[in-house]
Parts: sequence; structure tokens; C-alpha cells
Amino acid sequence: MFPLILSQGSRDPLFLTGVTFPPEYPASPETLVKLTVYDVRDKARDNVSKPLRGRSSFLGSTTFSVSDLLRSKDDQLTLNLRSSDGVLAVGTVLVSRVNMGEMEEGDMDHITADVQQAQKVRTCVCVCVLESRSPPDVSASTNAFFKNPVCKVYKFQTVDSKWMLVREQMEECTLSFSIPRQLLHLYIQEDMRRIQELRDLGELSPHWDNLRKEVIARYGQVIAAYQETLAELNKITGPSFKPSCSKAQRYLEFIPINLHTQRMRVTCPRQTDAFYDVITVGAPAAHFQGFKGGGLQRLLSRHEAEKKSTAYQCIYYSPEHTAKAQEVLHSVGHLQPLISGLADQLLQAAQQHSMAGLREALKTLAGKTEQFVHALKDELVKSALLALHAARPGYMTKNQKQTLPGHSPGQPLPTDSSNQDSIPCHKEYDEEEWDRVWADVAKSLNCVIAMVDKLQEQEPINNNQETPIPKQVLADVITSHNPEGDWREQLCPLVVRLKECVAEVVVRARRAMTFVLLQEAACSIPQGLFLKQRRDVVFSQALAALACGFVMRLYAGMEDKGFLRQLHLVGLVAQFESLLSTYSEEIGMLEDMEVGISDLHRVVFKITQAKTDDPCDLQPVVIGRRDHYTVEVPLPRLAFQTLPHEIKEGKALQVYPVLFNVGINEQQTIADRFGDISLQERINQRNFEILDSYYKSLSLPCFQTQTDLKDLLGTLGQNVVTKKRKNVEILWLAGTICRRLNGIRFTSCKSAKDRTSMSVTLEQCALLRDEHQLNKDYFIRALDCMRR
Repeated sequence: MFPLILSQGSRDPLFLTGVTFPPEYPASPETLVKLTVYDVRDKARDNVSKPLRGRSSFLGSTTFSVSDLLRSKDDQLTLNLRSSDGVLAVGTVLVSRVNMGEMEEGDMDHITADVQQAQKVRTCVCVCVLESRSPPDVSASTNAFFKNPVCKVYKFQTVDSKWMLVREQMEECTLSFSIPRQLLHLYIQEDMRRIQELRDLGELSPHWDNLRKEVIARYGQVIAAYQETLAELNKITGPSFKPSCSKAQRYLEFIPINLHTQRMRVTCPRQTDAFYDVITVGAPAAHFQGFKGGGLQRLLSRHEAEKKSTAYQCIYYSPEHTAKAQEVLHSVGHLQPLISGLADQLLQAAQQHSMAGLREALKTLAGKTEQFVHALKDELVKSALLALHAARPGYMTKNQKQTLPGHSPGQPLPTDSSNQDSIPCHKEYDEEEWDRVWADVAKSLNCVIAMVDKLQEQEPINNNQETPIPKQVLADVITSHNPEGDWREQLCPLVVRLKECVAEVVVRARRAMTFVLLQEAACSIPQGLFLKQRRDVVFSQALAALACGFVMRLYAGMEDKGFLRQLHLVGLVAQFESLLSTYSEEIGMLEDMEVGISDLHRVVFKITQAKTDDPCDLQPVVIGRRDHYTVEVPLPRLAFQTLPHEIKEGKALQVYPVLFNVGINEQQTIADRFGDISLQERINQRNFEILDSYYKSLSLPCFQTQTDLKDLLGTLGQNVVTKKRKNVEILWLAGTICRRLNGIRFTSCKSAKDRTSMSVTLEQCALLRDEHQLNKDYFIRALDCMRR
């Protein structure tokens, strides 16, 4: 049964409403369709989308079968509307079969119903979409991500008196839950590793040991809370999105609000079908935690200032220092196994007497080892090692040593058997100990390089380097210290020494950087960890939306070679349109959203080949840690093989998130007149610079020839610095630029309902007008249709 809503005062005969038959209930010639007509008289009060709740009056109904329509003359049926008792004829319905044009899997037909209600009410038109398969413009593979489609179809007139067919399709995205679940699992793993690293610091003085215990306890509380949340999320088997009424539920705080995909498909005579996509989602924000003290941007700034003033109990490190510490930890943790594996490859090539293999393995080994050494040549590592040494039990400063009874300057300090490994002099430790350790890595590498060069000199002339050299020839190059002439035996001690030096550096650097992070956590207790949890929540919502948009954009552009080239050469822009006001609690939401969108700069995407075409094997996988995440997107084998070589080789694909905000509701009116809109102005100006920088990085000819794109950017730059209330031109320009740049579009408000739907429908109608010559007389009609 399909309800048709007659809104009093509506005379638009082209209002079409879409309904999809799910695959498990396919339409057939025997399928019966019942149309029920309701009249809504008080539009200001009544909700036309809920006619069965007593807010609308029943007018009449009629029933027909699909076979009746297929056999009808001119593909039309004229049916009588009957009253509830089936006696009175209260009007007529004209049902038409409309061909949507040639599709990928054949013709797609729709049924339109033109309702004419005699005397009592005015005229209205609706459409019921009869469909037994997924939309042909969406690959079957996307069924792994997008569920429960809701379709509507419209027919509008163009300026040349022809007709266009417009299809809207909205779907839920399963990534709403799968991405946050994966992130929670990674958060828990990362915090568990941090606890173990803190324990591995070894013995500390009582002051530092007490701080360490307190930090470990706080991490334990966060882990327990995350484990509880993850367990609750794993129990959920219902819808694929979180409705706005659940935004304050604790166990759902990591889930984005109302994350949906919206695709508009336009079919015009003698033109290729066009598609316009947008992701709608509620503002990524910590709604459960509330906004009494503001949002992340304000809270983080305030907390950083408080840390500086209360750092007497610990060593203050700036956010840049803690970020550097995390980077060093990641580098040494990532490079050490690589160096070890490459060293083993070098020995294997030596065992096979393959000089080409030796040179190739050595080249890669040298590059990774130099990268390793460069990561450690940082003053932060050196100063952190000194600070850690000073935190050991029994450590004394030079002044303390000189004031010891019976101690004269220059005399050695009496040793303590429990602290024999401590180094009492700063200068000695600074200039000799640490520098010697990491310099030994470079020296060991040089020894390996020298040995390979020596082996190359010993190698006899042989036109085919990969052909095993006869033993009698090898006998001529036997060295005196190695009578068997085994390359592996000559290289093995040097390679082992290199791996030992790397391991020693890793132990020291890891402890030093962990000590830096201990300071950061100790200076932050307890507020810092609370803010970290808030940031985790906001980032989880933002990443789920970004992953949804990336997957939708990737599948839509699989056959666009220019798009794929742009993807791996430069990356994609992801433009978030926000309609939040700068008033009351929405200021806090916007401050959360600003940090969450900015944190998406830490995310890259990689395309992989799926093991099978099963939906489970096509789900994106998140790996990494808080300061760097990679989202791996598996593609079916046939689709993967069509990608450019660089993408198939696993190149990291960059995404450039930008946020533009313009408040549009009545609260923004108050903020414009009496409040402070500096937050909105700063966000728009800063993100324009990011967008402009992205455009300048594009060297692809298809963009350089678009002079209007440069003009649009210039106009946007002028608008973000212009003092103008509710300047929605900023949003329109940013959205247009994003589409011209093949980007990903997002639209948000508090809950992704009222303001978001108003913005999306206005944008869609503007696209129909500007790109598809929608007749100006139909603009308001089209807008009203979509908003109903």
C-alpha cells in the first residue's frame, strides 16, 4: 500500500513520490498496488510525512495490478478513487508507466499516479516506483555498505519544453557502526601498549613512580570504558544509522548521527545521465558529554594554558613535542623490523652468490637505515634521555654532589650498588653516550657497504650475473681470512652488529619518548584524558562519515580515468558544509566539529584487492594509531584490475578535509546582532586557505583550463572576509568548487534533519536549473516537491 498525500493549495501536477520494492519481495505482473489518498489541510501544524497518525483525513483508495498497467493502452490506467466503504466515487487517479531510459541492465520503468479529487480538494500528483533490484547506477558491490534505499522520482520541464526525469535515492551506510567499532578496538590496543611502555621505563624515583602509577590507572579506566562501549555496540543488530533521538546515549556516542547518502540522478533527452552525490550527517560532536564548557577547540586551548601554569610537578612539553615523540616512536617501531628483514634479505642474496641481489638489498637497507638515523638526530630525544636519567633513583645534580659531606669537586661520587648503571655526569651522557649509540648504527652500515664493495671487487667477470659461478672459479677469489669463500659468512658478523646497534638505539629512544608522553599525561591528569576521550568520540564520527563519502565517490568514479589519476597524484578534497549557529550550545558543537574535521588530515586511504566478492571481504579496514590512520578499502578483483598501477601498488591516497560554516537559523540572527561570530569567520578563512592551496597543487590539464574555477575561488576568497550576515554564498561557492574538483560533499547541521534537508534540496534544484535547464516556472515547484 502506498499513501499519497494531498496538500491543500497544491496545484503541481508533477509531484512524484518513489517507493522501492526490496529484492526479497520483487514485483511481478500479479503484484497488486493499492493507492491511498489523504488530505492535509493544516500544513503549518500537520506532518505530511506521517499521515497514519491521525493528522490527515482519508479521502479514498484504489487498487490495480502491474499486469493491468502493462496491458493498458498508451501505458495508462484511469482509476476511480473509492470511499472507505467502497461505495462512493470521490475522484480519479491517472496511473502512467514512465520509461526512465536505457540503463545498465535494461529499461527501468516507473508508475506515476495523477490524482484528481472531485470538488472537495485540489490536484496532486504522485509516483510509485516499482523496482525489484538495486539501482543500476550503483555497483552491486556497494550493497556491502549501503542499505535500505528510499527512492523518489520527479518529472520536470526544461526551458525547451522537453522533460527531464529526476530520481532521488537516500540510503543508510553500514560504516556508521563498523568504523567506530574498529576505532574503539584500536584505541584500546594503543592504550594497552602505552601502559606496557610505561612499565618498561624501569625503576624511577618515588615522585616519578607515583605519577606513572596514576597515569596507568587513568589509562586503565579509559580502556575499561571503551571495552564496555565496544561490547554494547557489538550487541546492536538493528538499523545502520543512529537517529537524532539517540544522540545523548552513552554507548552510541562514537556513532555519527543520521549518516546517509543522497544521490540525485538526472535523465534528460539526448544527454548522458548525470549524478550528484552528497553525504548528510549530524555535526561530529560529543553530544553525550555536552557543551557546558564549550567544545574541543576552546577546551584544548584552555587546557594547554593550564598545563603550563601547573607543570611544576612534571616537565612541560608542548603539543609539538608530544607529537614529535609519537612520531619517533612510530618511526623506530616501523623501521626496526624493516631493517631486520632487509638485513636477512642481504644475507640470503650473499648465500646465493647473487651480486645483483646484494646490490638491490643493500640499496634498500641503506635507505631505511639512513631514515632511521635521521629520525633519531633530534634534540628532543637527547633531552628526554637526560630527563629520564635524572628521574632514576639516586640521581643528583652537580650542585647536590658538591654539597655532599666530605666530597670535593672533581672527586668521583660514591657509587650505589643499586644504581651502578646510572651515568652521573650530564655532559658525559649528552655528548658521548647517546651520540655514540646512534652513530654506531651509521658506522655499522658503512662496514656492511664496504664489505659488499669488496665482494664485488672479488667477483670474477661473468656475463650472466644471476648464473651460479662454478666452484673452481670461486677458488681464485678465496680470501685469506675465509678459506671457504662464503659471502654470507663474511657479511654475517657485520649484519648482526648492525641489527644489535639498531636494537640498542630502539630501546633507548623508546624509553625516552615514552618518558615524554608520561610527562604529557602526568601534567594532564585528569582533564587531559577526558579531553582525549572527547577527541576520540568526535574523530570517530568524522572518520565514519569520511569513509562513507570516500567509498561512494570511489565507486562512482571507477570508470573515470581522470578522476583516478587525480586520486593517486594529488588526492581528493572533502568539503564539509556546516549550518550550525554560533549561539549557545551549537558554538560547542562547531568547536568540536572544527577539531574533528581537522584531525582527518591524519588519515590516508589505500585500495586493496578483496579476497572474495563476499560483502564481508569488501568492508573497509582501519589500521594505525591516533596520530596516523590508514583506511584500506578492498575492491572486487575485476574492479581492482582496472585501477592505475600506482593505486594497485598500495600508494597512500590523501584526502584534504575543509570545513565551511554559515549559521542560518533564528539563533544565528541573535548571534549576528548581539553575539560573537569570530569563530565562524576564522574557520571559513582558514579553510579557504587549505582549499586554495589544494587547487594550486593541481597540475592536471583538466583543471588548469577551467578559468571559471579560478574565478570561483577568487569570489569565495572575497566572501570569507566580507562582513555579511548569513552569507550563504560561501556555502554555494564552496559546494560548487568541490564538485568541479571531483571532491566529496558533506552537509551537516545539529542532527542532519531540517536545516540539512533544506540545504540539500535547494542545492539539487539549483543544479537542475544551472546544469540541466530546468524551466524557471518549475523551480519553486521542484523545490516544494523535494521538500515534501
